Amino acid sequence: MSSGRLSTTSYVVLGTIGLRGPSTPYDLKRAVGHSVGYFWSFPHAQLYSEPERLERMGLLSVETEQTGRRRKVYSITDEGREAVRSWLAGPTHEHFEMRDIAEMKLFFHELGEPGNIANLAREQIKQNEERIAVYQDMQRRFGAEPKYARRMIPLRLGLEMEQAALRFWRQIAEEY
Repeated sequence: MSSGRLSTTSYVVLGTIGLRGPSTPYDLKRAVGHSVGYFWSFPHAQLYSEPERLERMGLLSVETEQTGRRRKVYSITDEGREAVRSWLAGPTHEHFEMRDIAEMKLFFHELGEPGNIANLAREQIKQNEERIAVYQDMQRRFGAEPKYARRMIPLRLGLEMEQAALRFWRQIAEEY
């Protein structure tokens, strides 16, 4: 195995392939869009380049289809599984990071028009309500499935965060 540095995107790729099995970069893009993409945003183009880098490091193996579009299908190796296990077992030194444009707009709102806060609050309420509905639908569809029980834990956290944000934005809407 190469001593290349692993990024968060590396672990997203390794973890996604570890959970779902052999995958093309397109499969990864779709799977991430329906899972960790809800709470970890990054350029999806990385899902097309990162598997090749991880394959060179020995963390993924690759098979190229012999017919059709000759897609590359990546599988996690034993070394890749061990890299994910080590990462999961290690400490997380970074504090929760929130990259929220709405919060940044709140910070600088004094420079704008007085009605901007109320408009922002209404927009955020709508977005929070829509995301809560998506998460609740996921809970209804997958929550009773024992094989998805562990994957429901981050969904619960996401739902709690969306509900807290909704409460906050409703208070701001009342104030402004």
